[in-house]
Amino acid sequence: MQVDVHQIKDRVAEKAELVHRLQAELGKTIVGQEEMISRLLVGLLTDGHILLEGVPGLAKTTAIKSLAQALSTRFQRIQFTPDLLPADLIGTMIYIPAEGEFRTRKGPIFANFILADEINRAPSKVQSALLEAMQERQVTIGDQTHLLEGLFLVMATQNPIEQEGTYPLPEAQVDRFMLKVKITYPEPDEERKVLDLALDGTSRTIQPVLRPEEIAAMQEVVKLVYIDDQIKNYILDVVRATRQPKAYQMKGLAPLIDYGASPRASIYLGLGARAVAFLHGRGYVTPQDVKDIAFDVLRHRVILTYEAEAEQTNTEDVIQTILNTVPVP
Repeated sequence: MQVDVHQIKDRVAEKAELVHRLQAELGKTIVGQEEMISRLLVGLLTDGHILLEGVPGLAKTTAIKSLAQALSTRFQRIQFTPDLLPADLIGTMIYIPAEGEFRTRKGPIFANFILADEINRAPSKVQSALLEAMQERQVTIGDQTHLLEGLFLVMATQNPIEQEGTYPLPEAQVDRFMLKVKITYPEPDEERKVLDLALDGTSRTIQPVLRPEEIAAMQEVVKLVYIDDQIKNYILDVVRATRQPKAYQMKGLAPLIDYGASPRASIYLGLGARAVAFLHGRGYVTPQDVKDIAFDVLRHRVILTYEAEAEQTNTEDVIQTILNTVPVP
């Protein structure tokens, strides 16, 4: 089938104003952190869930709240704690004595945007309830199954430095997040701007700038972004290299990788690369788009061995080696 890339580019250009409007509104409260904002937009455009990891004070929660406020959608913030129960998340059946029957009381999961703050502080049953909702887009309360909103996006945060009183997410559950984004400290000039904003006392309120139908329209255009067969094969090669590094002339990586990336990695690399191309105003995907999103898609899907830890090799090192070695079309 003949693909008109120029026509797709025109469609992308039509929606660029919506993205710029959203980015400008987020800039009212978020200084710097362009990569974090970009990844939040990738999740929004591809309907993919995101896990943000970083030390406290890096605006993870502020960024997610600001994004939700800039969209005319329902938003729920859930603070995960050790005493949280699955019913606190999805809801429960309550008995109404006056009517002599049970009624369903829906929990905060029934919203468009869910901020799961410090997700690793809740026990595994609560995490499982959330991650099941993420995967199935539905929850069961009593004997009734309830579908979640058409636009349903979970953005979770976790603190990597404090492990006391936490329940780390198992690898199989983390795999359901499209992206795992690591947040780093701001640059000195950016931190100065943050300080100035905090000290001047000026209130900066985020206003809704996009409606759900506009979000859906952008998502449909992202689906049109062209991916050549060579790019698809490149994505598959990158993912397979995490499983069979010897086949790609990387024998040194074989003893360092315990488990390679799942098939979800291939899917999310393709979807993420499309979204990156869209954000750059292009109607087609390049190998660089795949590389740009590769770390966020793969870092929680490649499981290293104890030997890698002994050699002080981390997941980013392994991914970088793969991207440097796998032939680029």
